[in-house]
Order: sequence, then C-alpha cells, then structure tokens
Amino acid sequence: MKAVVYHEYGSPDVLQFRDAEMPAPRPNELRIRMRAASVNPADLYLVRGSPFMLRFQIGLKRPKNQGIGLDFAGVVDAVGDDVAAFRVGDEVFGQIADFSAGRTRALAEYLCVDAAVAAKKPQSIGFAEAAAIPLAGCTALYAVRDYGQVTSGQHVLINGAGGGVGVHAVQLAKHFGATVTAVCSEAKRALMHDLGADHVIDYRKHDFTAGSTRYDTIIDTVSSQTLRRCRRVLVPQGRFVWVGGTGTNHWIGPLRLALNVLAMPLVDRGHRWLLVSKAGTAEDLATLAGLLEQKMFRPIIDRRYSLENAADAIRHLEKGHACGKIVIEI
Repeated sequence: MKAVVYHEYGSPDVLQFRDAEMPAPRPNELRIRMRAASVNPADLYLVRGSPFMLRFQIGLKRPKNQGIGLDFAGVVDAVGDDVAAFRVGDEVFGQIADFSAGRTRALAEYLCVDAAVAAKKPQSIGFAEAAAIPLAGCTALYAVRDYGQVTSGQHVLINGAGGGVGVHAVQLAKHFGATVTAVCSEAKRALMHDLGADHVIDYRKHDFTAGSTRYDTIIDTVSSQTLRRCRRVLVPQGRFVWVGGTGTNHWIGPLRLALNVLAMPLVDRGHRWLLVSKAGTAEDLATLAGLLEQKMFRPIIDRRYSLENAADAIRHLEKGHACGKIVIEI
C-alpha cells in the first residue's frame, strides 16, 4: 500500500509518499480501506517534533510512529476476532485516540484502529465530509456543550470562528439556542452568517475585548487576546473556554497558554476558566452524526488534496488561514 511517512522532524518537506507494509488487524481492531482523512494542527506538531516536550511521547530524536494523520473515514476491510459491532463493508469514520496510538495513521491507503474509536458514517454525507468532523467536531462539541454549558438565550463569542474547530462551534452554539458572535477575518463573514452567526467581528479592524457587549461564554481557539482583556467582556460568573492557540515557546508551546488559563482562578474568582482536555469518543461522534442526519450541522471543507500531495495540505494548514477543514481524498 501507499502511505505518507516521515523519518525525521522538520518542515512538511520531510514528508514522503512511499510504499508501506499492509497492516493486519489485531483482535480488537478494524482494518479500514481509507477514502479520506483530514489534517489538524496536531499533525504539524508531530511533523515538527515541536514543542520539544512532545518528543518525550512521540520520540526524542526521531518519530516512533512514522505515519501522519488522526482523522479517518473509509470502509471496513477486515475485522479482528474480538470485534462484534462492525463487519466488512461498513462505512466508518473517527479519530486515532492519541499521538502515540496505533501502528499506522490516517494518511495511508489502509489503516488499523481500535474498533472503540470508530463510528458508523452517516449515509447523508460523503467520506470527505465525514473525515472533516472527528477531532475538530468533538472538540467543538465539548467546548460548547460540556465546558461552555451553552444554553438557550445566552450570548456566546467564538474567537477564531473560521477555523476547523470554530466552524463547528458556531453551528453547535446556535443549535443549543445561543446568540453567537463570530470573530474571524472579513473574508469569512458570509460563511459565518450562513452557519447561523448573529454577529461577525473582523479581528483585523475591531478588538472584541474593547466593545460594550458582555458574553456568557467565550470560546477561544486562537489565543489572540490576553486573558485579562477577555475577562472584561465576560458577564459575572461567565465562562472562558480555551481550545488552543499558537504557542511560541520552543519547549512547551501551547502548554504555556493552557497553564495561564489554569492559573486565572488565582486572580479572578468571578469567572470560570476552563480548557478543553477531553478526548473524542465514538459516542460523541454518533451525536454529531445524528445532528448531520437532521441537517442541523454540516462540515466545512476549505481545500481537498490527493494523498500524494499531502505535504502541500500540511503547508496550507501551516499558513493558518484555512476556512474550515483541509481534507485528503484517498
């Protein structure tokens, strides 16, 4: 089979499209004939081996697992002896559980994964659309439903609304009945309104922390404003939910931002400071699949690439301006 692999850390130039050994499923695994995958910021961290502390998990000098890609969608090709919930021919999607899991990863023609991380693909969408959902969709679900506890009538601001997590979060916040303010570039305004956003703020022209509106929940996917400025526009007992951001520290990267969020209750007990740290589950993928079937939710694809051009997909991701998800069709 063909796969995208890398044997050293660096830029997307280290990625190679080459022959790889066909994986055989273990008793608890599915082998999936891949049809699509999507890329995430996590893939950039894996390729770069940065921040450096990540290497204690994925390999100090070189990657232990040479594959890349966490989100998958495809057709079950073989089933392990202990798997009862799936059979050959089932169309499935999901995400690899963590950075170090598995022997293979999603940017390949075949993938073996634990059956527990897979869910049946909704028949109403294609494989590319399904591959765009797992990591970003589950993260958005947890940010809105579990950590943000968004309910009808609340005012919610989503900073970085045009990104992979953001486009899902806008739709989910509207589904739960909130008035949604999306912070993104002007080029994404029309899409934000199409997804249900009530207000759109162009971050290049306006500072949302300087406005008069107060929010019950802020969901932050980009960390473009300091926490102290964000608390100015939270209502009393409002929630700040941190999803991610670009960390400049070579050693700990975004962890520094996460630690700042965890430390905020020491200086501000009037608000809730939370960070999304929950891994996606097949049950929550099934929840998103149900919303898809009801047409209350839809994936947004920025660009599509072939498997042999996966390095170009990672380069596009690296620029940080994708609208929704970047998908690899296989």
